[in-house]
Amino acid sequence: MNRIFFILILAGIPLSVAAALLHWPAVISFVLYCVTIIALASYMGRATESLAIVVGPRIGGLLNATFGNAVELIISIFALKAGLVSVVLASLTGSVLGNLLLVGGLSFFIGGLKFKRQRFNVHDAQHNAGLMIFAIVVAFVFPEVFSMTLNDQESFTLSIWVSAIMIVLYLAALYFKLVTHRGVYAYDEEKGENEEQETAEWTKSKSILVLGLATLAVAYISENLVHTFEEVGETLGWSEIFIGIIIVAIVGNAAEHASAVMMAYKNKVGVTVEIAVGSTLQIAMFVAPVLVLVSVFFEKQMSLVFSMPELVSMVLAVFLTISLTNDGDTNWFEGLTLLAAYMIMGVGFYLL
Repeated sequence: MNRIFFILILAGIPLSVAAALLHWPAVISFVLYCVTIIALASYMGRATESLAIVVGPRIGGLLNATFGNAVELIISIFALKAGLVSVVLASLTGSVLGNLLLVGGLSFFIGGLKFKRQRFNVHDAQHNAGLMIFAIVVAFVFPEVFSMTLNDQESFTLSIWVSAIMIVLYLAALYFKLVTHRGVYAYDEEKGENEEQETAEWTKSKSILVLGLATLAVAYISENLVHTFEEVGETLGWSEIFIGIIIVAIVGNAAEHASAVMMAYKNKVGVTVEIAVGSTLQIAMFVAPVLVLVSVFFEKQMSLVFSMPELVSMVLAVFLTISLTNDGDTNWFEGLTLLAAYMIMGVGFYLL
């Protein structure tokens, strides 16, 4: 599989440059850009996995989430620059749904087929549950409700304040987990997992170099990808919401999708949860607020006001995930339940 991704990168990058310079048909360019970004994301995933072995599971999960979301952030910034605010909001929704339901569900399902029960730190699960309720239910629902009585400028001002507070709380959460309370809620089985010595595929310096080069390539291709959205939507009959929620979210988060499933298959479901839930929190509490602040410099500003279907789907995904993971234990049936919820929502957004 790694050889296939290597070939896709060798062929995909020059072909993507040619497609952009020679103005190839939008649908062909769209498919080419998506495949190349996914191949690049696989290398980002391998690099972060190598780094995770060196720095440990918690920081490793954070690294996976961060570099996985870097692709999403890059695509979203170029989409904002192009004035596609609805696509950006939809891609944020798709990231939340994709991480919690698709990534979490697929990981628990694949891991559960190999191991009857997979356990992870229940204290982390409960801590993350509170943050998810804050990030999605409080910070996203609040601007939605108040926007009904505020004008556009007032809604954007409220979004700026909410975004600033969320970024501060997210940084405080990282400080809590990685500094002040690191190891305080240690889990015995995590120690057992760490006793098994693993060898990193790449050295630390090579991993950082691959991450840097892959991120630059993704940035270039993402800018061209964004310009194909409108024509692809008209050609294939896809709405901007569907493109954002399903296509952009899956392509943008391909790195952590693969990493999370791989970790669950290796019975390292604690890292899987850290990737899936940690990535969701990073999207909601850091990426979305950063995009709101960045939009100040563009012609069209972005408020944290989602459509009602987007908001309801995110809230339902959060509560379903919390109800299934709050006991620190999972199995293949719980994974299948999350996947079923994702498919139901996917069909709904396709029909919008």
